[in-house]
Amino acid sequence: MSGTALATLVVAALASLFMAWAIGAGSSGSTPFAPAVGANAITVMRAGFVVGILGLAGAVFQGANVSEAVGRELIVGVTLSPVAATTALLTAAGLVAIGVFAGYPIATAFTVTGAVVGTGLAMGGGAAWAKYQQIAALWVLTPFVGGGIAYGMASGLRSLDVDRVTVPVLAAVVGAIVANVQFVFLGPQGVSRSLARATAVAVGEYELAVHLATTVAFAAVVAVLLRRDMDRDAERGQRHFLLALGGLVAFSAGGSQVGLAVGPLLPLVGEDVSLTYVLLGGGIGLLAGSWTGAPRMIKALAQDYSSLGPRRSIAALIPSFAIAQTAVFFGIPVSFNEIIVSAIIGSGYAASTGGGVSSTKMAYTALAWVASLALALGVSYGAFVAVDAVL
Repeated sequence: MSGTALATLVVAALASLFMAWAIGAGSSGSTPFAPAVGANAITVMRAGFVVGILGLAGAVFQGANVSEAVGRELIVGVTLSPVAATTALLTAAGLVAIGVFAGYPIATAFTVTGAVVGTGLAMGGGAAWAKYQQIAALWVLTPFVGGGIAYGMASGLRSLDVDRVTVPVLAAVVGAIVANVQFVFLGPQGVSRSLARATAVAVGEYELAVHLATTVAFAAVVAVLLRRDMDRDAERGQRHFLLALGGLVAFSAGGSQVGLAVGPLLPLVGEDVSLTYVLLGGGIGLLAGSWTGAPRMIKALAQDYSSLGPRRSIAALIPSFAIAQTAVFFGIPVSFNEIIVSAIIGSGYAASTGGGVSSTKMAYTALAWVASLALALGVSYGAFVAVDAVL
């Protein structure tokens, strides 16, 4: 590797590491356990420690799909050159840094996606319309689906008032999802499989029936364990469920968000470096962000979540977990802020007072997300054209 190529890789890797740190210190590191902290189920410092570990695990075990999508599927006809990939990372990292220090809500997923598309188009690549349709569908549907599900769950928990029945039922739903979440360590080399799918393949016969039976059995076990816990102490059982949901959301955040940091690096390293090592590096960046920056954010967010209460916090985290896993499965870069904010708004509206949700703040937030995408695309396009002209 030449000195110039090595220097380019080092600069890109540092930008990627900063992106990973910012993501870990921001939404993916602070939101998963904020409800549990608000419900006094775990301390702030312990929450920051645990979310970092789980985010690292999610990055390594589930980060491949989104990383591949960001690095290789957003542009057709060309492969990002080292200069293009570095330009995209520096543009995205710079905009995120400006947002962090100036207090503007720069959405990481929108920024990285826009930067990669902008540099790819500047190289002469074509638009990957099929992938854009997937991304746009998830981005547009997330507020309505996530917020709607959270609203329905929070309203049901509020009106039924039979926690020993409704909460274990929701736990069964979560268990069914977990049984179908794909992990790299459950499949052969290069293939991810879920627990249900791996069990069906191991049995070898009646695979569909075994898959469904495994899903139902896992859901039933989760529900029974939580019901027994709540029979001993209903409030403690709810807190335990919140902790479990926080862990699942933190793991999912690592799997869905690490690709935003390391995806643009993939064209640079090619086949010379194993994807596992790249994901591990990104996961360490998430871990560092969670340990150094997340506790302060968790403490601030916990006050908002404590006003929701345990029931509405549960209602917010379940759809967040499901949507994050959907993004991981399809390899779609998604804003974790959008997922969480939508779910919080939905569960907040379930309150008789409307949950104190500000329509003006919602509009400004949505505008900031769109502006992040457009700004990153335009800046990265212009930056690459300028750099390419000089070089």
